[in-house]
Amino acid sequence: MLPPKTTNDGFPTPTSLSQSETEEMLIKHIPDDTSQKKPTLDKKMHMSFLVRNLVQGFPERYISQDASQPWLLFWTVQAFSVLQVGLDPGNKQRIIDKVLAWQHPDGGFGGGPGQAAHLLPTYASVCILAIVGRPGPGGGWDQIDREKMYKFFMSLKLKDGSFLVAHHSEVDVRGIYCLLMVATFLDLLTPELVEGTASFVASCQTYEGGFASSSHPSYSLSGDVLPPPAARPPLGEAHGGYTFCALASWVLLQPYLELSQEKPTIDVSNLLRWLVHMQGTFIELGGFKGRTNKLVDGCYSWWCGGSFALLEALGVGGIQNANSDEVPIDSGTGDGVWDDVDEGLYNRMALQEYIIYAGQHPTGGLRDKPPKNADAYHTLYCLSGLSSAQHHVFPSHLRKKQFLDSWKSSDSTKDELRKRSFGSILSWIEEEGASHILGGTENRLNATHPLTNLTITHTEAITAHFYEQDVPAKQRSAPTPTRAAAATA
Repeated sequence: MLPPKTTNDGFPTPTSLSQSETEEMLIKHIPDDTSQKKPTLDKKMHMSFLVRNLVQGFPERYISQDASQPWLLFWTVQAFSVLQVGLDPGNKQRIIDKVLAWQHPDGGFGGGPGQAAHLLPTYASVCILAIVGRPGPGGGWDQIDREKMYKFFMSLKLKDGSFLVAHHSEVDVRGIYCLLMVATFLDLLTPELVEGTASFVASCQTYEGGFASSSHPSYSLSGDVLPPPAARPPLGEAHGGYTFCALASWVLLQPYLELSQEKPTIDVSNLLRWLVHMQGTFIELGGFKGRTNKLVDGCYSWWCGGSFALLEALGVGGIQNANSDEVPIDSGTGDGVWDDVDEGLYNRMALQEYIIYAGQHPTGGLRDKPPKNADAYHTLYCLSGLSSAQHHVFPSHLRKKQFLDSWKSSDSTKDELRKRSFGSILSWIEEEGASHILGGTENRLNATHPLTNLTITHTEAITAHFYEQDVPAKQRSAPTPTRAAAATA
């Protein structure tokens, strides 16, 4: 029996017609009740798609993305990482050399050689180096000019705590996320850098609960910053990409806010409500849309689906107790598992179905939705969203304590923000035994760090290097018995 279609209440509009057409297309990808075909992620086909782009170069249609070269490469190499594929030393070195050619002489990275520095390609470039780079000569990490990077960041800061994405450009919360992520990786986070930034991020939240790209400046005509409660309405509507970046920024700023007199707030309950409503219905295969009354799109599997893990860092959702690391009941990876386990705040299995059934292109790569073509952007963010739906990655109190206890410093007072930031970003762990993978373990992807969209291993390596700290061995917590085990005890 087919699921009911979305009604147009007898008043069809261009929006409702697009919705109806999308539902008709998605219906064709719903397996019928008699189908014995196992849901399969065609990893080999997607690998071929990625290798073609990396070795042969991107197709001609990507010429318009000349200022996004770091992004094209990041989407490609991180997709390899999610697919559990490592690159050989030769290709790694080629990539390192290419990334370093994008570094601007005055700090930061541009979208290509000789291009102006910009916060977004700076993030993409540093993430690439986190994946393929290493310490030492020619390894990429020690060739990043951190002093100029910090000066570049400060040159973009405005009076209200926001940042331009580049000189003579606009303010955008995506740029703030990119800046905070790079500053956290490279040990550049200071009170001077982020003063007022959390208040600006909070001002971008809309009445719906999600976040817009920016907000109106809180300036008077004389140029002075108006004190609260000066009107500062958000610019634009709530959007999945902006929401992820704002929420991730908010989480990254928590170590600073713990030490600061600034106490801005966001409406977490309204944000949760909005995110939940972004997941599509059964007829939309459980995919996510990026805005109210828009169509589902595979990339929001990460921007919206991945945001639920970030809420867990704020004490919302999750299965564990807020003050412990108890392992919840195993939801399993195959048939015959207990199905009455709370899967969380969104339908993880439905999202996996959307990506497996509708997100894969027949010739390789992943896409927005059928009948669209695959591209590098959607390939990564569909895979990242699939990974977040498969695994429970959460901020562990025990793991954070390990990092804080092992911190090496000659001046603990001066380094308190550094210490807290280091422990916070590296406290995320994958919960053992909590994976629930549609189609079985052959569809398993590497777990993705909810803040960085890198693997936990890559996140730990580059962060520990720049903070000059060690990564302590993980301690195993005693698992909670499964219900089957408890029943037979």
